[in-house]
Amino acid sequence: MALILVVDDDSEIRDVIHIYLRKQEHEVLEAKNGLEALDTLMKCEVDLIILDIMMLQMDGIQACMKIRERYATPIIMLSAKEEDMDKIVGLTTGADDYMTKPFNPMELIARVKAQLRRQSLLKPKISEFKTICIQDLVIDETKHYVSIRGQEVMLTPLEFGILKLLAANPGQVFSADAIYEAVWKERTGYSDNTVMVHIRNLREKLELVPREPQYIKTVWGVGYKIDKY
Repeated sequence: MALILVVDDDSEIRDVIHIYLRKQEHEVLEAKNGLEALDTLMKCEVDLIILDIMMLQMDGIQACMKIRERYATPIIMLSAKEEDMDKIVGLTTGADDYMTKPFNPMELIARVKAQLRRQSLLKPKISEFKTICIQDLVIDETKHYVSIRGQEVMLTPLEFGILKLLAANPGQVFSADAIYEAVWKERTGYSDNTVMVHIRNLREKLELVPREPQYIKTVWGVGYKIDKY
C-alpha cells in the first residue's frame, strides 16, 4: 500500500483515479493545482505523485520543477495534449513517466505499480518514522506538529505520545496498560482513568463528533486503535 498524491484541476478525473487507486488498497491525497500539491508535500511524505500539466495557479511543469528542488518522489505526468514537445518538457523537468489524456485507468495503475516497484528497490531497508497522514490528520514527529482538516491542533506531550503510538501501528489494538507503559514509560502509578481521560481529550481535539470517533477507535474490553490506512 502506498500514499499517492493526485494533482488535477478536474474533479471528475481525480475521482476516477482515486477510485482505481483505492481498489489497489492505496491511500490517496488530492490537490487541485501545483500550489496545493506543494503545500501537501510539506506536510506529508508521499510515495508517488500523479500530476496534470494544464492547471491554473501553477501548472504541472512549474510544480514538477519546484518538487524536484526538494523531493525525489516518482512523478507520473498527465496531459490532454499529444505533441511530443509536451512529453519532452515534462520528462526533462523531472517527471518519471508521462501519459496522454484520455487514458486507460488500468494502464495508469500498471505504471503506478512499475514506479512504486522501482522506488522500493531504491529505498533503504530501514525507514524512520517522520510524518504520517491519515485522511485529514497529519502527524509530524520531528516538528511535534499535528493538524486536522488543515488546522493545527495543540496537543500535550502525553496526548501526542498516545496519538503517535496508535498512528505508527495502524490496526494494532493497545490496552490501556500497554499505552501507559509505552507513553508514560512507567509500570507503576497507573490508574484506570488515566489513559481514558487522555483518549477523551484527544477525541475532543481531533474528532468532529467525539462520541462517534473517526480516528481513535475503542475495541470494547480490549483497548484502543487507529484503523489501517
